[in-house]
Amino acid sequence: MDIISKAYAEGAAPGPAGGGMEMIIMLAVFGLIFYFMIFRPQSKRAKEHKNLMSSLGKGDEVLTSGGLVGKISKVAADSDFLVLALNDQTQITIKKDYITAVLPKGTIQSL
Repeated sequence: MDIISKAYAEGAAPGPAGGGMEMIIMLAVFGLIFYFMIFRPQSKRAKEHKNLMSSLGKGDEVLTSGGLVGKISKVAADSDFLVLALNDQTQITIKKDYITAVLPKGTIQSL
């Protein structure tokens, strides 16, 4: 029984020297990866979408996140909503945040 406990004691490796500094460097690398792969692209997309929302105007042909294509017929500067004309008879009111893209002029007629 004494032989087995000595074998375990001899096989144990000493703890790594300077392990704290390696851990700090590894955390810094993970932080940089998180910033460049997740946070920065997301903030860039949010900024582009905010610029898109501010540039919307009457007569723009747009695509919504629900897949609707229409022409903006009324934009209120003080409101977050706009009126979208799907055709000559149908108009809907939607929130500006649901606009995903501004389409080139004449897209609706080509569909």
